[in-house]
Amino acid sequence: MTALTLSTAGPATLRADVLVVGVAKGPKGPVVAAGAEAVDKAYDGKLAAVLDALGASGAEGETTKVPAPDGLKVPVVLAVGLGSLPDTDESYDEETLRRAAGAAARALHGTKKAAFALPLDDASAVTAVAEGALLGAYAFTAYQGGEKKAAKNGGPKQPLAEIALLGAKPRDKEHKAAAERATIVATEINIARDLVNTPPNDLTPEAFSAVATATAKENGIKVQVLDEKALIKGGYGGIMGVGKGSENPPRLVKLSYTHPKAEKTLAYVGKGITYDSGGISLKPAGHNETMKCDMAGAAAVFAAVVAAAKLGLQVNVTGWLALAENMPSGSATKPGDVLRMYSGKTVEVLNTDAEGRLVLGDALTKASEENPDAIIDVATLTGAMVMALGDRTFGIMANDDAFRTSIHEIAEEVGEASWPMPLPEDLRKTMDSPTADIANMGVRMGGGLVAGLFLQEFVGEGITWAHLDIAGPAFHEGAPYGYTPKGGTGSAVRTLVRLAERTATGDLG
Repeated sequence: MTALTLSTAGPATLRADVLVVGVAKGPKGPVVAAGAEAVDKAYDGKLAAVLDALGASGAEGETTKVPAPDGLKVPVVLAVGLGSLPDTDESYDEETLRRAAGAAARALHGTKKAAFALPLDDASAVTAVAEGALLGAYAFTAYQGGEKKAAKNGGPKQPLAEIALLGAKPRDKEHKAAAERATIVATEINIARDLVNTPPNDLTPEAFSAVATATAKENGIKVQVLDEKALIKGGYGGIMGVGKGSENPPRLVKLSYTHPKAEKTLAYVGKGITYDSGGISLKPAGHNETMKCDMAGAAAVFAAVVAAAKLGLQVNVTGWLALAENMPSGSATKPGDVLRMYSGKTVEVLNTDAEGRLVLGDALTKASEENPDAIIDVATLTGAMVMALGDRTFGIMANDDAFRTSIHEIAEEVGEASWPMPLPEDLRKTMDSPTADIANMGVRMGGGLVAGLFLQEFVGEGITWAHLDIAGPAFHEGAPYGYTPKGGTGSAVRTLVRLAERTATGDLG
């Protein structure tokens, strides 16, 4: 993990390999942002003109390197675009700072130390810049180049090793707390990214449960793992029905973080399909290559529980990881089979590629037995949600409109694009089965909403529940941008952590 320090040193006096400054997009070209006044002075007030001559505009995410002049103790200055100038007397919003810091950190892979002189008006800005820089510095290199192959010999460039935030005061309690929080959250997001990026031959349900167990014990989190024998004995027909076609048996992992003064309990439930072939309803060519990411919901839940523990939040948080590998074989569930879920409800399986809702159904029922104040499930559940909202926005469904609104507001606050979605009652009847209590498929149109309605069937009566379908933003296949890398993103972790924080302080509306 990249090291983060706070520094009151001036940009002209701190020694580093690169000095990062912000530039905005003004009406007549780039404008040097607050925090870089001393740097601009070293260029005789002409830094903006130099950048303009090089073609820089200050557009969001744009990075431009220029040689440092005499008077600075760094060899290179990196200008990163902040986008349009804010309105008069307004600060840059947190997501703008987060993305700019991330873009700068990504551009500095292979660098040892960088000093960031971006606008830091308050502790929330410290959090945003720190978080963005630490997330932007992420790289998944575990399977590249060999252990001893350096970047100069063809191996991958290592992430930026050290970040110094200039203008952030190490003795200021709010600044220090902001940096510590950002480090914890970014660390757990990056671990979630690692899990999503790990090849499925190495991240089986058993391997994932082993990682969760080890990490839980290190952080004072109680852990319970149900293996295939316990799942069969306990009647978890959904999880077993999905996992029985694989040589790698399923697991249900329970992680319990408790605080002695907690008054509320949250249950987070994550879909953990460590590889999804579609089962007997095999996915078509071109749709299998990224299916290692189908456990991103479980990775987000795992990361959020650990972050809550590290932050010492005054709320109980229980995480349920429903882990299985969906494979076709002679023992696999077939279209037309009927599964008896943990709740006792029977499900006719019309499509084995609609498997996430089956493992979540069992986990939701189990989580409901403990009667938490709210249950939130997170899943890369449907391609329909990607069709509806694109690949950067997740959908939110809930059995309580106010709760859905609160989660949407929280997601937007922490910089995660989301949108509230309905649960139309008329779509429920499309899952009626002549054979079982319910089918695992309904009409194709509105398929993401149909999936949400299916999950709602397994939530305990009277329990507030929300469903986050992160199928779009969980895995990024395009070019990196801002603090978002190619591959696993850690989607929903920030939302889950902030929800736990709000619940702990009683600020949840």
